[in-house]
Amino acid sequence: MPIADKTIRTRHAAIRLSETSGRSLPILMLHGSGCARQVFAKQLSGPLGEIHRMIAIDLPGHGESGDALDPPSAYTISGLSAAVGDVLDELGIGRAIVYGWSLGGHVAIELMGSHPAVAGLMLTGTPPVARGPLGSLRGFHTHWDLLLASKRHYSERDVERFAKLCFGDSGDPAFLDMIRRADGRVRTNVFKSMMLGDGVDQRRAVEDAAVPVAIINGADDPFVRLSYIAGLSYVSLWDGRCHVIAGAGHTPFWQAPEIFNPLFHRFVRAVLEREFETAAREKRNVSGAA
Repeated sequence: MPIADKTIRTRHAAIRLSETSGRSLPILMLHGSGCARQVFAKQLSGPLGEIHRMIAIDLPGHGESGDALDPPSAYTISGLSAAVGDVLDELGIGRAIVYGWSLGGHVAIELMGSHPAVAGLMLTGTPPVARGPLGSLRGFHTHWDLLLASKRHYSERDVERFAKLCFGDSGDPAFLDMIRRADGRVRTNVFKSMMLGDGVDQRRAVEDAAVPVAIINGADDPFVRLSYIAGLSYVSLWDGRCHVIAGAGHTPFWQAPEIFNPLFHRFVRAVLEREFETAAREKRNVSGAA
């Protein structure tokens, strides 16, 4: 299946992306801090990409995208979301399913509140937290490894430790270069912006979401509190529960694609059916009014 690469210029940075040749409802994939779009290789190369236009981007300061033109404004949850919104607009995408992992999930939640394109939201490794320090920390395990999320300069030991935390023993050796490349200012600035309550109240946004929200996490995620995520009051939670994949950690899409991908496919079908039903209902309403 052909996968095309291109660069989109946004207000904050030049964004590099990969997209499949599918023609159905687009699916936007947003990676976590210190990583890049290549972590979604096991999804883009699968059958879903043949049907849907799957788009995986490198966030500003990551992968093959450029570093931010103005780091203080770009390297925040709202700044990263604005860059992603620019990509959607440049690609002419009016509706899309958005999948966000870790930092990408926080960006996706912000996008849901600021851009009309989001038709469905799936999160992995992303606790939807309330504004401010206390609200943010409630969603995460508080241990020394969490400090890596806000550390600007990584030693080689930090790089290896972060890769281990994210991918366990299943990581591709190339992922080490991916982590080394990331602009460390993203980590420090994003952490600061979350502590200051930048952007929407993510807990409230996800609990009250008007679009379907899917939650899929690894049972052994070293960063997030699964009990916190399961305890939220969701209005639009897909399948009526948070899915947890046994034997997987922070990256179930990479560590257990044989379980993750079928769940992903089911969610995509559910959102697509909902979009068709909404369009048909609106058409009937217009016809009735006439």
